[in-house]
Amino acid sequence: MNAITPPDGHLAEAAETPELIKAKIVSETARINWQQLQKFYAAGSVITVGSGHDLVDVAYAFSADDKAKVADWLAAGVVQRTTEQQAQQWFDNNTELWAVVISPWVLVQDKPVQVN
Repeated sequence: MNAITPPDGHLAEAAETPELIKAKIVSETARINWQQLQKFYAAGSVITVGSGHDLVDVAYAFSADDKAKVADWLAAGVVQRTTEQQAQQWFDNNTELWAVVISPWVLVQDKPVQVN
């Protein structure tokens, strides 16, 4: 039995480039209200990204399993599991966050929308 290569089979190799992976992450990033994220927080899956870092770059490092980079961010406190105090503040303020899923994690960032 011969394997049939799909017509777009050549794209599979290109899909693994960092630029395309980051573009996919950007397309999956959205603003979401904290109340919609609470079940993920309760499961321990929400990671907060400090406002001084690029959410897409952090998500890419998580998706690429870049343990050294993630460990450095965790040690510096710029990436951390969302704290109970932070979760309560976002709940109280009905905060809308930037978010992206990098399974099993939901990365969030409290960064205002920029209006041009």
